[in-house]
Amino acid sequence: MVNTSTLKYCSLLFFTLPLSQQAYAQQCSIHLNYGVIIAPKHIRIVDQGITQVQINNSEQLFIKGREISLSIEQQQLLRSFSSGIRQQVPEIIAMAIEGVDIALKAINKMIAGLTGENSAAQQKVQAKFDEIKWRIRARFNQSANNYYIAPQDLNDFDEMLTGEFEQEIEAMISISIGSILAAVGQSVLVDRNSSEYGSETRITTFDKRLTSLSAGLDLGVTIRAQALDKKVAIFCQKLSQLDEIETQLHQAIPALKAYNLIEISTKLNS
Repeated sequence: MVNTSTLKYCSLLFFTLPLSQQAYAQQCSIHLNYGVIIAPKHIRIVDQGITQVQINNSEQLFIKGREISLSIEQQQLLRSFSSGIRQQVPEIIAMAIEGVDIALKAINKMIAGLTGENSAAQQKVQAKFDEIKWRIRARFNQSANNYYIAPQDLNDFDEMLTGEFEQEIEAMISISIGSILAAVGQSVLVDRNSSEYGSETRITTFDKRLTSLSAGLDLGVTIRAQALDKKVAIFCQKLSQLDEIETQLHQAIPALKAYNLIEISTKLNS
């Protein structure tokens, strides 16, 4: 019979790994009041599917379809704002995907470590994770150099992906636990002539293997999460600067005040 420590690792580890990065995350409390569509030649700020603001080639401004005449100073601010959006929106998406990828890779590595590289169980999990990651990218990056992000709160980057993919990821974790338990069963199978001592020894060996693997995974997740933290901190600074540019742009072009895209404050997890 499988002992309690094995079951504990099989269940708790899988459900805590996807969340472990949050313990280290510096938060950027961001709210996007509008959706943003980025294409090579234009940026559109949309509300319920309707374009409110469009910037063509970083220098031509339209508000509700009407072109706004701009001075040289206003054009410079518009270029700075456009450049910032083109840099930061893809960065938001990349960090959200990286946060999920940390968890998915850890789970996949656990399966590979217990059932073997390229085992049927590992290949099944890998194929499903690849599909989920492809669909996540497709949600934001519709084609090369074209991005879309909906109006939303981005208090935690992983929250961008809850709901739509959360149930699928949880289902894959459940399947992964089943694969581990199958591996546990295989590890303690002995022929009819085996002694009880031999069976207990194999259980103990499997426990040690699982404990060692989980410790290595936890360290790997922590290192990657801390690296992601540094990216988030830099991103927060850049987005704060972009918010300041947007404020200057609103002062220079009063008609834009009604379309405040970015609201941001910085805080640390307690």
